[in-house]
Amino acid sequence: MNDIEGIARTILTGFDKHYELFRQFSREAKIHFERGQWQHARGAGKERILGYEARVKETVQQLNQRYPEASRNTELWPRIKSTYISLLMNHLQAECAETFYNSVACQVLHRSYYKIEYIFWRPAISTEHLDSSGGTYRSFYPGQEGLRKSLLQLLTGFELANPFENLRRDVRYLEDALLANRSRRWKVQPNYQLQVLGNLFFRNKAAFIIGREVNGDDIRPLVIPILQNSSQEIFLDALLMRAKEVSILFSFARAYFMTDMDVPSAYVDFLHSIMPTKSPVDLYALLGLQKHAKTLFYRELQHHLKHSRDNFRIAPGIRGMVMLVFTLPSFNFVFKIIRDHADPPKKISRAQVKQKYALVKYHDRVGRLADTLEYSDVAIPLDRIEPDLLDELNAQVPSLLEIDGENLVIKHCYIERRMIPLNEYLSQATGKHRRQAIYDYGRAIRDLAGANIFPGDMMHKNFGLTRHQRVVFYDYDEICYMTDCRFRNIPAARCIDDEMSTEPWYSVEENDVFPETFDSFFFPNKKSRELFLKHHHELIEVDYWKTIRETIIKGGQADVFSYSPKMRFGRRG
Repeated sequence: MNDIEGIARTILTGFDKHYELFRQFSREAKIHFERGQWQHARGAGKERILGYEARVKETVQQLNQRYPEASRNTELWPRIKSTYISLLMNHLQAECAETFYNSVACQVLHRSYYKIEYIFWRPAISTEHLDSSGGTYRSFYPGQEGLRKSLLQLLTGFELANPFENLRRDVRYLEDALLANRSRRWKVQPNYQLQVLGNLFFRNKAAFIIGREVNGDDIRPLVIPILQNSSQEIFLDALLMRAKEVSILFSFARAYFMTDMDVPSAYVDFLHSIMPTKSPVDLYALLGLQKHAKTLFYRELQHHLKHSRDNFRIAPGIRGMVMLVFTLPSFNFVFKIIRDHADPPKKISRAQVKQKYALVKYHDRVGRLADTLEYSDVAIPLDRIEPDLLDELNAQVPSLLEIDGENLVIKHCYIERRMIPLNEYLSQATGKHRRQAIYDYGRAIRDLAGANIFPGDMMHKNFGLTRHQRVVFYDYDEICYMTDCRFRNIPAARCIDDEMSTEPWYSVEENDVFPETFDSFFFPNKKSRELFLKHHHELIEVDYWKTIRETIIKGGQADVFSYSPKMRFGRRG
C-alpha cells in the first residue's frame, strides 16, 4: 500500500470508527429510555457530540506518526482526495465521511484547505436513493387490513421492553385523533398507507415514532410521542399531524435527537418529505450530525454570497457588552464574535464565554435555547463588509482577525438563526400577540429552570421570537446550572439606614440569586408586570426556585412538551 492509499484509508477508518460509536450511543438511548435513566441519556448525548473531535484528533495523530512527510505534502492531496472518493463508492454515510475528511485535512494542512482540489468543497458522491438493505421505513395499508389493525402493528413493531399501560385504549386514542385530523373532503385513495421510520427517535424523557400518512399526492406528518408512567409502563401522549406542530418539535432550539440509522441521507429525505421548509442543514443537525450540518451551512453561505449584493453590517438593536454581532440582511442568520475585552461592568474572559456556549451545546435546550454553529477561520470578502463594521471589528476583536488576500478571516465566531429580539417585539406588539409573548417569556424561564438552566441575565433583549412566535433565549455569557445557584430571600433591614442605603446591607456571594428582586426587573411597566405575574407569580418566590433546584439534585427532570397540553390524550380510564 502506497502512502496516498494509506492516508486515504486511515482517514476513512477514523470516520468508520466515529460513526460506529455514534450509532452505539444512539442504540443505548433506547435502553436508557426503557429503564428511565434520564441522566445517563443526557450523558450519552454529550459523549456522542464530543466523539467527533476525538476521532479527528486520533486520525491526525495517526497520519503524523505513519506518514509524517507525505501527509504534509500539499501536492499529494488532490490524489489522496481522488483515492478517498474511490473508497466511498458504496459507503452508506458517504456525505458524512467527506466532512470527516475535510476536518482531518484542515488540521493537517492548516490554511491550505481553502483550495478546492484538497477538500470536498462540493459533494463528490451522490446519496440520492441510497438505502439500507432492510429499508429505511415500514409501510402499513389500512385499506387492506383496517385502520385499527394497522395502528396496532405499527405501535408494536419497535420492540420496546416496557409494557403498554393500556395498548387497546391507546390504539383507540390514536385512531380517533387520526380521523379527527381529516378534512371533510378526505377520501381514501388507492395508495393510502402509513409509513414510519424503522427506529424510534429519543430525546429528553420521550420516544417518538416518526412517520407520514400518504394518500394520493397528499403527504402529512404522523408523529407519535411515547412517555412512561411511574411504573415504567409506556403510553401514547399525542398525535402530531400539522406542519407547525412537527416543525416546533424539530426546532433549532431543541437538543439533537438520538436515533440509530445506517443511512443518514435516507432519514433526511424522509424527514424533508414531512417538513419541506426545513433545509438539509436543519435536518442533519437535528439528527445529531451537526458537523455535516456545518459543512452544508458553509456551502449555503458561500452560494448566497455569490448570488447577493448586500454587505455585512452591524446588527441593529442594543449593543452587546460581551459579543460583537453583525449580519448580512439578505441571509437569515447572525454572526457573533466574543470581544477581546468585555465592556464594564461585565467581567468575563473569552475562555469563559466559550465554556458557556459549550454548556448549551451539550445540554437539552428544551425548545428555549438557540442552537449555534461554531466556526474557526471564516473567510469573508473584504469588499462585502461595511466600513463601520470593519472599524468595529478592528477596534473590538483585533486578535481574531487576519487578512488573507481579498478576504477577512475571522478566527472564531458563532452563527445562529436570526430572531426578533423580545424587547423590539414588545415595543410594537399589541393585544393578544403582546399577551402571548409576555406569557411565553415566563414559560421560557420556567422551562429552562426545569432543565437545570438559570439564564442569569433575563433582560428582554436577550430573548428572541422564532417564526412560530416562541420565546427563545440566546445570550449565554451569564448562563449557569440551577444546581450551581443559591436562591435566597433578602434579609430584613436592620435599621432605617439600611433601607436608605444604595448598597446592600447583606453579604452577596457570586452565585447568590434573590428572586424577589425580579418583580420590577421582569416588567417595569405596571400593566405588563401585572399580566406577567398573573401567570408567573412563582418566579418571584424563592421557594419555587428552591423546589426546582432540589428536584434536580435528587435526579428529577421536568417534563417539557413542544405541543399544547390540549393535544395530550387523556390517559386514565
